Amino acid sequence: MSEAVFPTPQVPVESLEPARLKEQIEAGEPVTILDVRAESEFDEWHIDGETVEIVNIPYFEFLDGVDDDLLDAVPHGDPLVVICAKGDSSEFIAGRLMEALDFTAVNLAEGMNGWASIYEAVEISGYPGAGTVYQYQRPSSGCLGYLLVNDGEAAVVDPLRTFADRYVEDADAAGATLEYAIDTHVHADHISGVRKLNDMGVTGVIPAASSDRGVVDADEFVQTEDGDEFRVGEAVIETVYTPGHTSGMTSYLIDDNVLLTGDGLFIESVARPDLEEGDDGAPEAARQLYDSLQNRVLPLDDDIIVAGAHFSDAADAADDGTYTATIGALTEEMAALSMDEDAFVDLILSDMPPRPANYEDIIATNLGQQQPDEDEAFRLELGPNNCAASQEALTGD
Repeated sequence: MSEAVFPTPQVPVESLEPARLKEQIEAGEPVTILDVRAESEFDEWHIDGETVEIVNIPYFEFLDGVDDDLLDAVPHGDPLVVICAKGDSSEFIAGRLMEALDFTAVNLAEGMNGWASIYEAVEISGYPGAGTVYQYQRPSSGCLGYLLVNDGEAAVVDPLRTFADRYVEDADAAGATLEYAIDTHVHADHISGVRKLNDMGVTGVIPAASSDRGVVDADEFVQTEDGDEFRVGEAVIETVYTPGHTSGMTSYLIDDNVLLTGDGLFIESVARPDLEEGDDGAPEAARQLYDSLQNRVLPLDDDIIVAGAHFSDAADAADDGTYTATIGALTEEMAALSMDEDAFVDLILSDMPPRPANYEDIIATNLGQQQPDEDEAFRLELGPNNCAASQEALTGD
């Protein structure tokens, strides 16, 4: 039985908007969730949090009714939030539970697809340069992007295809025209928006080194190299080549104040080195990463703000709500940044998480070698990013 044929519940079921659920979790409110997706989907990714109680019972176990054994397995919440992939089977099951239990069940609107559609812009308040820098946050996957606005012009770095229109609208709302769409590298965890924005008339920028991986129609984009600069109003974005996570991995320094490190350095970890050349090429990539961190990133001023392309559950937000930290703070807190090369390489190769879901198809799409439609592109990138090495090992916890 597919979700499309689930009947309407006999009792009214209220919907809970994903953004409201996120607010409750961030506020530390107790949240009880029944996730009715298949176990494999639940294991791959699900909603989590310090005050979240979540239980997975696949929807098909409810199709023949709700017996006492099943009721005993269902968590009791006030209310109980029922979640599926798109919001149809969970609405049906929430209704069945309301008929059988003496407490309220609500349906997460649009299910995990709705959760994946949350995308918020938070200003980096400590940025002292020209204009304003916003950090885009996608909690479902931990993806981060950036919008620089200054003097009627704007640039977005690491945009997502799903939200391409959003960047144009946000720039317009800030009284600016979106001039540049810039990628730090060929992403393996989400579909880049650079190609779509380029087609919309925004100048697409990719690292010159990434074109060597087989980017289709690479000459349609600006191919940036180390030391190149882009002006956005009075602000300057400088290209800083930092290979390691990929051969084309590139950082961007905004007005000598914020370093957008892509997947090279996060506030809780560093990049994994195996997504381009696999396990065989990972040791050499790890040495490239070490060199980039030690010779291109860490020698910069301690007050420069590091802003990566991802965050994980291990990351703590700064006081302004962004996932950022200064170079000085990261040097003090992250044990891996003070290791010698051999120890660093051994550490990050020792305990890497599973590779991102669908990463081979995502890479092929970002190279322009595959052309999924909007729905398929959205589906491909659902789930955690898994682009970092083990946070626990790297922080020395």
